[in-house]
Amino acid sequence: MRSIKLKIVKALVIVDIVLILFSILFFDIKMLWNTQIGFLSASLVMLASMGSYKRMVDARVEKSILAIDDSRDTIEKLEDPYDLYSEASKEEREKEIYDTLKEEKARLKRQRRSIMQTARDTKAALSLHRIVAYVVLVVGFFYLNRHGLLDIPSYLLALGIPSVVIVVLLFKEKEIQIKDTLQ
Repeated sequence: MRSIKLKIVKALVIVDIVLILFSILFFDIKMLWNTQIGFLSASLVMLASMGSYKRMVDARVEKSILAIDDSRDTIEKLEDPYDLYSEASKEEREKEIYDTLKEEKARLKRQRRSIMQTARDTKAALSLHRIVAYVVLVVGFFYLNRHGLLDIPSYLLALGIPSVVIVVLLFKEKEIQIKDTLQ
Protein backbone atom coordinates (compact mmCIF):
# COMPACT_ATOMS: atom_id res chain seq x y z
CA MET A 1 0.00 0.00 0.00
CA ARG A 2 2.92 2.27 0.66
CA SER A 3 4.08 2.08 -2.94
CA ILE A 4 0.69 3.14 -4.33
CA LYS A 5 0.66 6.17 -2.03
CA LEU A 6 4.10 7.13 -3.26
CA LYS A 7 3.01 6.65 -6.89
CA ILE A 8 -0.04 8.85 -6.29
CA VAL A 9 2.02 11.64 -4.71
CA LYS A 10 4.59 11.47 -7.52
CA ALA A 11 1.86 11.58 -10.17
CA LEU A 12 0.16 14.53 -8.46
CA VAL A 13 3.45 16.44 -8.31
CA ILE A 14 4.12 15.77 -12.00
CA VAL A 15 0.59 16.81 -13.00
CA ASP A 16 0.92 19.94 -10.85
CA ILE A 17 4.18 20.91 -12.58
CA VAL A 18 2.52 20.44 -15.98
CA LEU A 19 -0.45 22.50 -14.77
CA ILE A 20 1.88 25.29 -13.60
CA LEU A 21 3.72 25.35 -16.92
CA PHE A 22 0.47 25.27 -18.89
CA SER A 23 -0.99 28.13 -16.81
CA ILE A 24 2.12 30.29 -17.12
CA LEU A 25 2.66 29.71 -20.84
CA PHE A 26 -0.90 30.02 -22.12
CA PHE A 27 -2.79 32.05 -19.52
CA ASP A 28 -2.30 34.80 -16.96
CA ILE A 29 -1.44 34.87 -13.25
CA LYS A 30 -5.13 34.72 -12.33
CA MET A 31 -5.39 31.29 -13.95
CA LEU A 32 -2.24 30.17 -12.13
CA TRP A 33 -3.67 31.19 -8.74
CA ASN A 34 -6.96 29.40 -9.40
CA THR A 35 -5.40 26.19 -10.67
CA GLN A 36 -2.83 26.00 -7.89
CA ILE A 37 -5.21 26.69 -5.01
CA GLY A 38 -7.84 24.37 -6.47
CA PHE A 39 -5.39 21.59 -7.33
CA LEU A 40 -3.51 21.66 -4.04
CA SER A 41 -6.63 21.83 -1.88
CA ALA A 42 -8.35 19.04 -3.82
CA SER A 43 -5.19 16.92 -3.60
CA LEU A 44 -5.05 17.44 0.15
CA VAL A 45 -8.71 16.47 0.53
CA MET A 46 -8.28 13.33 -1.57
CA LEU A 47 -5.11 12.18 0.19
CA ALA A 48 -6.51 12.91 3.65
CA SER A 49 -9.75 11.09 2.83
CA MET A 50 -7.91 8.07 1.52
CA GLY A 51 -5.76 7.89 4.63
CA SER A 52 -8.73 8.39 6.91
CA TYR A 53 -10.80 5.67 5.26
CA LYS A 54 -7.84 3.31 5.32
CA ARG A 55 -7.47 3.83 9.07
CA MET A 56 -11.22 3.36 9.53
CA VAL A 57 -11.23 0.08 7.57
CA ASP A 58 -8.14 -1.15 9.40
CA ALA A 59 -9.80 -0.39 12.73
CA ARG A 60 -12.94 -2.28 11.72
CA VAL A 61 -10.91 -5.26 10.55
CA GLU A 62 -8.87 -5.22 13.76
CA LYS A 63 -12.06 -5.24 15.86
CA SER A 64 -13.66 -7.84 13.54
CA ILE A 65 -16.58 -5.55 12.70
CA LEU A 66 -17.43 -6.85 9.25
CA ALA A 67 -20.83 -6.33 7.66
CA ILE A 68 -20.77 -8.57 4.61
CA ASP A 69 -23.64 -10.81 3.54
CA ASP A 70 -22.53 -13.03 0.66
CA SER A 71 -25.53 -15.35 0.70
CA ARG A 72 -27.07 -13.65 -2.36
CA ASP A 73 -25.44 -12.22 -5.45
CA THR A 74 -25.43 -8.49 -6.19
CA ILE A 75 -28.07 -8.54 -8.92
CA GLU A 76 -30.45 -10.50 -6.71
CA LYS A 77 -29.91 -8.01 -3.88
CA LEU A 78 -30.72 -5.11 -6.21
CA GLU A 79 -33.79 -6.70 -7.77
CA ASP A 80 -35.20 -8.18 -4.54
CA PRO A 81 -33.62 -6.39 -1.55
CA TYR A 82 -36.07 -7.87 0.98
CA ASP A 83 -36.09 -11.40 -0.50
CA LEU A 84 -39.80 -11.24 -1.26
CA TYR A 85 -39.69 -13.42 -4.38
CA SER A 86 -37.91 -16.44 -2.98
CA GLU A 87 -38.97 -20.05 -3.61
CA ALA A 88 -40.91 -20.36 -0.33
CA SER A 89 -44.71 -20.58 -0.40
CA LYS A 90 -46.86 -17.58 0.49
CA GLU A 91 -47.90 -18.90 3.92
CA GLU A 92 -44.33 -19.74 4.80
CA ARG A 93 -43.25 -16.30 3.63
CA GLU A 94 -45.86 -14.57 5.81
CA LYS A 95 -44.74 -16.57 8.83
CA GLU A 96 -41.09 -15.88 7.98
CA ILE A 97 -41.79 -12.18 7.57
CA TYR A 98 -43.47 -12.03 10.98
CA ASP A 99 -40.58 -13.93 12.60
CA THR A 100 -38.08 -11.80 10.73
CA LEU A 101 -39.71 -8.60 11.97
CA LYS A 102 -39.55 -9.84 15.56
CA GLU A 103 -35.91 -10.85 15.17
CA GLU A 104 -35.04 -7.56 13.51
CA LYS A 105 -36.66 -5.52 16.28
CA ALA A 106 -34.79 -7.54 18.90
CA ARG A 107 -31.52 -7.17 17.00
CA LEU A 108 -31.98 -3.40 16.70
CA LYS A 109 -32.60 -3.13 20.44
CA ARG A 110 -29.39 -5.04 21.12
CA GLN A 111 -27.43 -2.91 18.67
CA ARG A 112 -28.18 0.46 20.21
CA ARG A 113 -24.90 2.15 20.71
CA SER A 114 -23.72 4.65 23.22
CA ILE A 115 -22.33 8.02 22.26
CA MET A 116 -18.83 6.87 23.22
CA GLN A 117 -19.02 3.84 20.91
CA THR A 118 -20.21 5.99 18.05
CA ALA A 119 -17.51 8.58 18.67
CA ARG A 120 -14.84 5.88 18.78
CA ASP A 121 -15.96 4.45 15.42
CA THR A 122 -16.25 7.84 13.69
CA LYS A 123 -12.91 9.07 14.97
CA ALA A 124 -11.20 7.87 11.79
CA ALA A 125 -13.82 9.45 9.55
CA LEU A 126 -13.48 12.82 11.27
CA SER A 127 -9.70 12.88 11.42
CA LEU A 128 -7.75 16.07 11.87
CA HIS A 129 -6.13 15.62 8.45
CA ARG A 130 -9.49 15.66 6.67
CA ILE A 131 -10.77 18.63 8.62
CA VAL A 132 -7.61 20.62 7.88
CA ALA A 133 -7.81 19.68 4.19
CA TYR A 134 -11.40 20.89 3.95
CA VAL A 135 -10.50 24.10 5.81
CA VAL A 136 -7.72 24.71 3.25
CA LEU A 137 -10.25 24.16 0.45
CA VAL A 138 -12.77 26.63 1.89
CA VAL A 139 -10.16 29.24 2.86
CA GLY A 140 -8.59 29.01 -0.61
CA PHE A 141 -11.93 29.60 -2.26
CA PHE A 142 -12.71 32.57 -0.03
CA TYR A 143 -9.21 34.00 -0.59
CA LEU A 144 -9.63 33.90 -4.35
CA ASN A 145 -13.13 35.35 -4.15
CA ARG A 146 -12.20 38.16 -1.76
CA HIS A 147 -9.23 39.33 -3.84
CA GLY A 148 -11.14 39.22 -7.12
CA LEU A 149 -9.03 36.37 -8.50
CA LEU A 150 -11.73 33.70 -8.64
CA ASP A 151 -12.21 32.20 -12.10
CA ILE A 152 -14.80 29.45 -11.67
CA PRO A 153 -13.99 27.31 -14.77
CA SER A 154 -10.28 27.06 -14.04
CA TYR A 155 -10.91 26.54 -10.32
CA LEU A 156 -13.41 23.74 -10.95
CA LEU A 157 -11.11 22.14 -13.52
CA ALA A 158 -8.28 22.18 -11.00
CA LEU A 159 -10.55 20.66 -8.33
CA GLY A 160 -11.37 17.72 -10.60
CA ILE A 161 -7.88 16.86 -11.84
CA PRO A 162 -6.57 15.16 -8.65
CA SER A 163 -9.55 12.81 -8.44
CA VAL A 164 -9.07 11.77 -12.06
CA VAL A 165 -5.35 11.18 -11.53
CA ILE A 166 -5.95 9.11 -8.39
CA VAL A 167 -8.72 7.01 -9.95
CA VAL A 168 -6.63 6.27 -13.04
CA LEU A 169 -3.66 5.23 -10.90
CA LEU A 170 -5.80 3.02 -8.68
CA PHE A 171 -7.34 1.31 -11.71
CA LYS A 172 -3.90 0.73 -13.21
CA GLU A 173 -2.63 -0.68 -9.91
CA LYS A 174 -5.62 -3.01 -9.68
CA GLU A 175 -5.07 -4.13 -13.27
CA ILE A 176 -1.43 -4.90 -12.49
CA GLN A 177 -2.47 -6.91 -9.43
CA ILE A 178 -4.96 -8.91 -11.48
CA LYS A 179 -2.34 -9.66 -14.14
CA ASP A 180 0.12 -10.78 -11.45
CA THR A 181 -2.40 -13.14 -9.87
CA LEU A 182 -3.26 -14.67 -13.25
CA GLN A 183 0.37 -15.45 -14.06
